[in-house]
Amino acid sequence: MIYLKRAYYASSIKEFLQKDNYTIFGEITSNDQFASDDLQKNAWKEEIKILKNVLSTFPNGYVLFEYTIPRIGNRIDAIVLLPGIIFLLEFKVGESSYPHYALEQVTDYALDLHDFHKESHNKLLSPILICTNAPQKQASIDFLQELILEPCCCNAENLKNTMEHLHNTYAQTSTAFYPWEWINSIYMPTPTIIEAAQALYTGHNVEDISRSDASAKNLQQTTKAIYDIIDHSKQTNTKAICFVTGVPGAGKTLAGLNIAIERQKVDQQEHAVFLSGNGPLVDVLQEALARDDEQRNGTKKSVALRKAKEFIQIIHHFRDDAISVDTPPIERVAIFDEAQRAWDEANLSDFMKRKKGVSDFHMSEPEFLISILNRHKGWAVIVCLVGGGQEINKGESAGIHGWLNAIRDKYKDWNIYLSNQITDEEYTKGSLLEEMTQGLSLQFVEDLHLSVSLRSFRNENVSKFVKALLDMDQHTAHILYNKIQADYPIYMTRNLNTAKRWIKQKAKGSQRYGLVASSGAKRLRQYGIWVQNKIDPPVWFLNNKEDIRSSYFLEETATEFDIQGLELDWTIVCWDANLRIENNELAFYNLKGTKWNKILKEENQLYLKNAYRVLLTRARQGFIIFVPYGDADDPTMSPTFYDSIHTYLHSIGIQEIL
Repeated sequence: MIYLKRAYYASSIKEFLQKDNYTIFGEITSNDQFASDDLQKNAWKEEIKILKNVLSTFPNGYVLFEYTIPRIGNRIDAIVLLPGIIFLLEFKVGESSYPHYALEQVTDYALDLHDFHKESHNKLLSPILICTNAPQKQASIDFLQELILEPCCCNAENLKNTMEHLHNTYAQTSTAFYPWEWINSIYMPTPTIIEAAQALYTGHNVEDISRSDASAKNLQQTTKAIYDIIDHSKQTNTKAICFVTGVPGAGKTLAGLNIAIERQKVDQQEHAVFLSGNGPLVDVLQEALARDDEQRNGTKKSVALRKAKEFIQIIHHFRDDAISVDTPPIERVAIFDEAQRAWDEANLSDFMKRKKGVSDFHMSEPEFLISILNRHKGWAVIVCLVGGGQEINKGESAGIHGWLNAIRDKYKDWNIYLSNQITDEEYTKGSLLEEMTQGLSLQFVEDLHLSVSLRSFRNENVSKFVKALLDMDQHTAHILYNKIQADYPIYMTRNLNTAKRWIKQKAKGSQRYGLVASSGAKRLRQYGIWVQNKIDPPVWFLNNKEDIRSSYFLEETATEFDIQGLELDWTIVCWDANLRIENNELAFYNLKGTKWNKILKEENQLYLKNAYRVLLTRARQGFIIFVPYGDADDPTMSPTFYDSIHTYLHSIGIQEIL
């Protein structure tokens, strides 16, 4: 594996000014691993020329070209490190205007460094967009947030004066600043799953894009544990299944994607594949990788999409392809995302009869999927990524015991590797692990559990708070809310427009925000929250602010089925009367026609509760809950329904914005 160099060029400003332009250009191009085209090379030449003029008055600093930000997968054109201030420079050579996307781009750089780059946490960052041929643009500089200045726009002529002004005005520091410590600082990112997939796909390793602070579970250890299991199975020519557990957002999917990509590099004969039953997740990831490949490498979109589908597949297609043949699949390593959501025998048999015309199918999904890999002579490995409290679909009841039962009944020669946390009721659903694994060859591996949420990077108690909230544990929820509120804002409002204004004010740069609601939130339609209108997930999650179909427009609403496994930076969680409070307990309802019917079946209550768990754990930065007032003239929107929710959230201490 070739690891990407942090910067293509780095030196003191004094050395930079003394070197001739051609030598500097040669160093940059020699470190360029992507064989940039002539347009980029000419841009570097112009940037060197401009910075030679600009930095002549700043002899006591450092300059960097093409500094890599792994989480975003991009490189900052130039960075100037000065005592008291760090300039982040994004050049658009030849540009005669200041494109909004470019301004967002340099803003994202500042936000990302501030949040995830250790030596930038307490440094003043000044993002600047330089469009060389654009007119001068006067702007009053203020703070975007603490230690980040508002991005400013310059052309080639006024960049020097602007940087001098910013330096003289804001560069006040009482602490020693060592540039090489900043350059070599550890990077502690927590990427979205989309960013992670793109970064892994373009050559970054998992260490680049995962957190490395001591408080977070070491994702590398989990990856290594799985690699060891695969390598042992190959060496001993045996078959194995391992179960990776973790709290919501802990990085299970990231680990799975990393395995699928990296194992193909280790040995192409393994043909590792990442399989998911989550259609929106697969569609979004495949589209994101294809767009990235097309943009970076000029790959034809259809070719790029086909490449992405080689290692990220919808599990149903993999399953259906194996029905008509009995030969081994090309893959020897299969990673199943959300394996606990596999279908039991009754539901899969019914589906196969109704949808596929197979009347004599009598296997659960785990049994059938194991049987597919079992066709191999010699070794094979299944990696099951297991989350707790994520079942939201009818039939997703096979759970862990479905996999273990299949092995005990049909495949006892398979070796089993379990997380030591799999004994938790959240995973076993009340069954005794000793009974489920009796007579099986199993080994507990501590590193197969990811205990810390990476999604909510600002505070790792968010998933615990949501669990307490949905468990009606007011005391614990209140304590956790007070702990997380400073770093991870959670508010509520009874006015949707207020929620929209709040979320737009909070989001900086290209941080993504959107409306989410449960699929059963059918009485919110009068507010424009129409859950029956299905979104196009790749468009909703990937398209920009100018696209009315994107999440940014706050017009289309994603449900738990659309957003599970994915995430936004900020969300508006729209709470309807299908989950309300009665007699100090959660009450579960389903709207049929013009009447709310109480959900009595415990399994269906769990699905609805988990739907809200998914919705409340999708935001990386914070969220606001919208609870309408209701309508006294509409019996399906009785104010008492919504007042009960509001009262409960208020009792926890959630602050309200009027």
